[in-house]
Amino acid sequence: MAGAAALSLVFSGAIIGSLVWKACSFFLDIMDPPADSLEAAGGSLGWSNLWADKWAPRFMVFDLKTLLVGTLMVTAVAMVVAVPLGLGAAVYLSEYARPKVRSVLKPILEVLAGIPSVVLGFFALRWIGPNIVDRAFNSGTQSLLAAGLGVGLLTIPLVASVSEDAMGSVPNSLREAASGLGARKVTTTVSIVIPASISGLVAAFIIAASRAIGETMVVFLAAGGSGNSANFTLNPLDKGATMTAAMASQASGTDATIIDTAFNSLFFVGAVLFGITLSLNLVANRLVRSVRTKY
Repeated sequence: MAGAAALSLVFSGAIIGSLVWKACSFFLDIMDPPADSLEAAGGSLGWSNLWADKWAPRFMVFDLKTLLVGTLMVTAVAMVVAVPLGLGAAVYLSEYARPKVRSVLKPILEVLAGIPSVVLGFFALRWIGPNIVDRAFNSGTQSLLAAGLGVGLLTIPLVASVSEDAMGSVPNSLREAASGLGARKVTTTVSIVIPASISGLVAAFIIAASRAIGETMVVFLAAGGSGNSANFTLNPLDKGATMTAAMASQASGTDATIIDTAFNSLFFVGAVLFGITLSLNLVANRLVRSVRTKY
């Protein structure tokens, strides 16, 4: 068992080392580009290629803010959908549902969390885009908004399950004390249960945000930025790409390895994504420790 634990650390270190090595190679190629990279870039390559108006690695344009803004917009839309619906479902299951109803709904909710993301990606592409986004805004079937709604559906069961577990761990003595003081059910839930389980709720929201940031297939199919390039946009109704979708799109091309600089850009984006998710986890742990209440 100790060997298995050590082997997992070795794998983790190898992954991080590969990301850092290839990301450094990408920066070196930017500073001292090889001949094939210069030809693809039209004779010029430098730091300005990291701050342009689109992400097009096969044309030596690596605008990182295009992917960052797309990722943030999809994550924001997903959280707007997942947090209220997931928290509402958790409150109902924990505080209002009868035991028989809870025993049926909770497994169904957990089964929904196991739906493959590619299925929800096709659902976002074929139903959410045409029937919700396009009808409401006349923006086409593919957009960052449609992808965000699909990712939000994907993360609802995660928020609901973790939040329900957090609220279920609150001692019943607190509920009974509130009832003894004449508090109504809704007052007990809002004033007692939710504040007492805030550490678990914060953890649920951070986990959901990390899941939304790292989602690939839903955005790859529904956002419309799965070609060789994605233009910078601040409008969620436009087509776009996230970091994960850009990596999948570039790696899936048959000529992805012709230009080493373009291929190494995948590891550069992966390293940035790793840094973001690691920072989220560190912030989540700090927040949970600061607001945790022991009973």
